[in-house]
Amino acid sequence: MSAPNLKPMSVEEYLRSEETSPFKREYVGGYVYPLHGSTRAQAGTSRAHVMIGQNIVRALDGKALEQNCVIYPSDMKLRIEPSSTFYYPDVMLVCQGISSLELTYETNPCFIAEVVSKSTARNDRLAKYVAYTAISSLQTYLIVEQDQRLVYAYQRGASGWASSELRGQGDIDVPCLGISVSLDQIYRRLPF
Repeated sequence: MSAPNLKPMSVEEYLRSEETSPFKREYVGGYVYPLHGSTRAQAGTSRAHVMIGQNIVRALDGKALEQNCVIYPSDMKLRIEPSSTFYYPDVMLVCQGISSLELTYETNPCFIAEVVSKSTARNDRLAKYVAYTAISSLQTYLIVEQDQRLVYAYQRGASGWASSELRGQGDIDVPCLGISVSLDQIYRRLPF
């Protein structure tokens, strides 16, 4: 995340201005942050980043459709209460039904994946980890490296959150769909 705007903004102002913003912005602690930094906000992401996000969506899609769940590939905001923080996860799965098509954010994901880059890794591992794991509906949070076959998986269990590191091969349970996703699926068509 780059430096916030100097003037704090209310949640209402953020939501209203986000509709007409030329680039996506996240909202944390009353401040707005361009998603990819003020100089790169419209430049997009790497090919690997996009392919990994698409691969995760593909791996979840069939079972999500069967169970009436919705997968969002990076364009839907997540509102985290009670802090009124808004993030744009790279992949978000929601299985609690859609209450209104007019809402511009979700609040109850069961699965989130963030594909990290050098500029986002620290935030994904620290601030987003704390925010995401506080969401009562969330069961799985993945931090996915884009330059090697490496996934950090955080899973909610009976005694709290457990973490595992998967290198090269492995499967990650997605309890809200009753399936697992493999590193082969996540890194499909990537040259490593």
